[in-house]
Amino acid sequence: MHAVKLWCTVLFVLLASALPALADAAGGEAHGSWGNTAWRVANLILFIAVIRHFFGKKIVAFFKGRSAGIAAELAALETAKAEAAQKLEEVEKRIAGLERERQALTAEYRAQGESLRAAIIAGAEEEAKRIAARAEAAAENEIRAAVEAVRAELAETIVAEAEKMLAARLTAGDHAELVDKYLAKVVFH
Repeated sequence: MHAVKLWCTVLFVLLASALPALADAAGGEAHGSWGNTAWRVANLILFIAVIRHFFGKKIVAFFKGRSAGIAAELAALETAKAEAAQKLEEVEKRIAGLERERQALTAEYRAQGESLRAAIIAGAEEEAKRIAARAEAAAENEIRAAVEAVRAELAETIVAEAEKMLAARLTAGDHAELVDKYLAKVVFH
């Protein structure tokens, strides 16, 4: 029933739009030959009926297929959007995990640096005490100046190396090598 109303509306619009042209074709008079007009209307109705008969189902199928294609494409886009949102959430979680890991490593390396510094300073003080017990008053002053210079240099070096270790994520082998290097430096000075 809906299709009949649609076709009738289309026919009426076509006829209404064709009447001024038909009147103009008849010499500008609005009262052209009604027989000719009726013949043209019948011809138009027949043309529309033939088109509808032979191509109506294909036209409807085309538009339904197009609608279904658009709906499927929208569904695929919604799925892709949901997947992208999920991936974004996973990346944000990993970023948050990396921040926690960075903070933990920073705290660990600071603690290692402080304990290493304390061990180096304790070793240097012990060595200074032994040397001070055997040396004369003039040698004591010179040793104290050397110990203070070593302390300042070690403190700066430890801080610089701790920053480098944080950046390069110090491995256990690298850590042992670094400890040996500074212990050797303290012993030779």
